[in-house]
Amino acid sequence: MTLLYKADPERGAEWARLIAERAPEQAFRLWPDAGDPADVRFLAAWEPPPDIARTFPNLELVFSVGAGIDQFDFSVLPPSLPVVRMVEPGLAAGMVEYVTMAVLALHRQLTDYREQQQREQWRVRRNVPAARRRVGVMGLGELGKACLHALGAFGFERLGWSRSRHALDGVRCHAGDNELPAFLAETDILVCLLPLTGATQGILNGELFARLPRGASIVNVGRGGHLIESDLIAALDAGHLCAAVLDVCAEEPLPQGHALWRHPRIWLTPHVASMTQPETAVDVVLDNIRRHRAGEPLVGLVDRGRGY
Repeated sequence: MTLLYKADPERGAEWARLIAERAPEQAFRLWPDAGDPADVRFLAAWEPPPDIARTFPNLELVFSVGAGIDQFDFSVLPPSLPVVRMVEPGLAAGMVEYVTMAVLALHRQLTDYREQQQREQWRVRRNVPAARRRVGVMGLGELGKACLHALGAFGFERLGWSRSRHALDGVRCHAGDNELPAFLAETDILVCLLPLTGATQGILNGELFARLPRGASIVNVGRGGHLIESDLIAALDAGHLCAAVLDVCAEEPLPQGHALWRHPRIWLTPHVASMTQPETAVDVVLDNIRRHRAGEPLVGLVDRGRGY
């Protein structure tokens, strides 16, 4: 019963070492060396290989090596094949670090100070207490909850929005389309951690930006498909939005010459906010394989109807 890994080969080598140490009984292979396709029962992948049903006729589980699953084409995956997204502590810790960094940079006006440095201009801007800065997170899954919890240590007023109802200590939670305008109207720094689905594609657009207070900022650590990039640039150029921190883009790698590279109010990173850590991811996958064999609920099982 082979576990096949199909993603970054460097991290795949770490998976191989860790599984040999922690579960030597588990057969493990690195793509494209799949061995006998009939032996492959578990696949851990960023993108599954084509014609997966014929290639691996006995496949029982597919694991995403990332927190998201929008890179999967579910139309070519057998409907009965369980798909499991990655839920592991390393992903959450990395995302908390990045979001905290981005929010604090925007809160402390580092975009303005960076521009002043480039102009050799020494100008003091008045600090705003964290208690007077409202941070709103769209998406209240494990990553969104972890980020909101961490931001509470700085004294920010915290808001959350998601499709379904949540209750979090110290966070004013909103749910559904009807409550989105009220959430946006009270958000100074907006963090997008939504899953990418048909309902959230392009959700960060001009209409949404117009509902934010003038001078608000954006942090997108969800997916590039959430953002209408031309609308963001227009809102920044018009002065309605102050700044944006983007870790994801609609096209990755971002093409040379793209307007996002050179916009003075945008900080850009190459999809590095959070990375699956082999040390903890291997344990999560091995535990889910154990759960599957024991008939127990899987951690991170994707609801195909909801898209996450």
